[in-house]
Amino acid sequence: MSQSVERALGILPLLARGPAPLGAVADALGVHKSTALRLLRTLHGHGFVYRQPDGRYRLGAQLFALAAEAIENLDVREVAHPHLLALNQATGHTVHLALHQDDEVVYIDKVDSRYPVRMYSRIGKPVPLTVAAVAKLLLADLPEGERRSLAERIEYPRYTARSTPDAAAFLRELELVRDQGWATDLGGHEESVNCLGGPVRGPDGRVVAALSVSAPSVVVTADGLLELLPLVLRTADDISRDYSGTRTEERT
Repeated sequence: MSQSVERALGILPLLARGPAPLGAVADALGVHKSTALRLLRTLHGHGFVYRQPDGRYRLGAQLFALAAEAIENLDVREVAHPHLLALNQATGHTVHLALHQDDEVVYIDKVDSRYPVRMYSRIGKPVPLTVAAVAKLLLADLPEGERRSLAERIEYPRYTARSTPDAAAFLRELELVRDQGWATDLGGHEESVNCLGGPVRGPDGRVVAALSVSAPSVVVTADGLLELLPLVLRTADDISRDYSGTRTEERT
């Protein structure tokens, strides 16, 4: 990488921490003020840096506009799909990816199990909010007020004896999921089907999607499915890193 480009890029994380004067930028880069000024003027000319009336520099509007456009046009399904395939190949089980839209959590991708017993789920189908692992992950990340509001206005169908019975129990479950960073559905929707899920996070750390591995108990027991937790979380983390644009060398 060009030395000038590397130095210019080094200015951006510095200013992300807040406005800084020319001297502080030069010191951080280890260069003369004239060199720092030349770099700042170039970035300013492209809208990536803005010089405030007090002489300090901050990040410019163009940088935020590019970031917003990139995130808007980034398809989490496209990023996640190769990882979902790999998880399916490693486990043999059905793998789902889901998003939260309004008051629904919807499957946006699915890779079928290699076993004869198949899951009756499909892309575009809403999932049961109160029991599905992917739903718990997505809803647990909502601000507390939104979580409580949603919990109080939705219904609690008794799919099985293990289904979430009411709003209070649901909120306790979401708090647990929020604390531990993963979720399960162990016979809550169908007695014979278990599910284990992990969160996909965006650049700001918020949960933007959730993936899950599901299997009938005749194929694998609940305990056997839970043994896949490290693999599920590693897959979710890999998708999060690719979606957020983290460099490969930063993954260690």
